[in-house]
Amino acid sequence: MIFRSIVFSAMVAGFIVGALITVVQQFGTVPLILRGETYEKTAEKPAASANKPAVTVGHADHDHAGHDHTEAWEPRNGWERNSYTAAANILTAIGFALLLAGVFALRGLVVTWHEGLLWGLSGFAVFTIAPGLGLPPELPGMPVAPLLARQIWWVGTAAATAGGLGLLFLRRAPWAAVLGIALLILPHAIGAPQVENAHSIVPETLSHRFVVAATVTSLLFWSLLGSVTSVAYRYFSAPASVTIPAA
Repeated sequence: MIFRSIVFSAMVAGFIVGALITVVQQFGTVPLILRGETYEKTAEKPAASANKPAVTVGHADHDHAGHDHTEAWEPRNGWERNSYTAAANILTAIGFALLLAGVFALRGLVVTWHEGLLWGLSGFAVFTIAPGLGLPPELPGMPVAPLLARQIWWVGTAAATAGGLGLLFLRRAPWAAVLGIALLILPHAIGAPQVENAHSIVPETLSHRFVVAATVTSLLFWSLLGSVTSVAYRYFSAPASVTIPAA
């Protein structure tokens, strides 16, 4: 019964929130990403021209046959790209909704939408605010540190933030408060991986607008996900009424 409630509530909440966020992104982050991609492609053209091998007259066919100029696949703009974005948003929302519903089940309490909203805001702090302080959302074309280093720091920051908030708000003890604050500070004391002496062709104003739009979209995502998941979990976990036939 509990497993069924967790899965069903996560599926319903994930589909609703993922679909809504996809619509919101079409007016917020997507236009900025498309503009960022134009700068990225502009920067790639000179590099491609500089690395292009010289073609000797009379050996053009040999040159083209000996060099495989392949490009990474990406969905076409329009319906195809929007469909992949919607699918990714829905799957992401379902995954996080499973975590939230699992927490609701472990606590064993009736969760109202107000409490669900608070849990959603906690997710916003863990997965957006804390990592974003060191690694803010980045547009295509911006210089970034190696992917593995960024992933390790991001995951470590999210885990430390979740543990720190849990100790601060779920444990009533002085040692828990001290340890919780230490966990919140630790990732930022270590510092996120950065690129030294990097120059970006993306305008700073465009980058700033994207950070704001992505953060606001994430706030909406987590607020809706916490509230809708709590309502769905309460609905699916409610005991079914039993009708006793008259004698």
